[in-house]
Amino acid sequence: MAAPDVRKVWNSRWLRAMAVAALVAAWPACAIEDGSAPAPVGTVANLNFTLKDVNGREVSLASFKGRPILLNFWATWCPPCKAETPFLVEFAEKYKDQRLAVIGVSFDDSPEDIKRFVDEFKVNYPMLVGRDQDKLFEEYEATFALPISWFIRPDGSVAMKATGIHEKAWFDDQLKILTGGAS
Repeated sequence: MAAPDVRKVWNSRWLRAMAVAALVAAWPACAIEDGSAPAPVGTVANLNFTLKDVNGREVSLASFKGRPILLNFWATWCPPCKAETPFLVEFAEKYKDQRLAVIGVSFDDSPEDIKRFVDEFKVNYPMLVGRDQDKLFEEYEATFALPISWFIRPDGSVAMKATGIHEKAWFDDQLKILTGGAS
């Protein structure tokens, strides 16, 4: 019997989800405020992806270009993701006059699970279904740890990538810079 092709095994969403679950299980040790980094100068976010929202409507990330964007990759089963969601809800409201687009992309949840999450946390920003969006997750380096937040300037350039959960004040400081001020 031939050995399985390692690339095919690793490319399985199930295996990657298990790797993320293992990282989340170790959350207190590895996902707290240790993964923020400015993007290399000149990096432009690839917004050429179209996903479905929880109601099955197509949403193009490119439609948000020209606005500051906080693109958050998360999952319903991720404790750090749940912890930061109330901040994101608050910031979507606080920075709406600066046209901030907070966008959530679920790693592997069903639309029904995302809807329940939206209702529970009173989410006021677009929540998109990330299932089967492997290229998007690879592009945004969101295959090994959650949450991951990308701060994208209105011109499409990346200001920062943040891995793991951060405190509310830290997010607020980054968003003040991204949007040009607080409300």
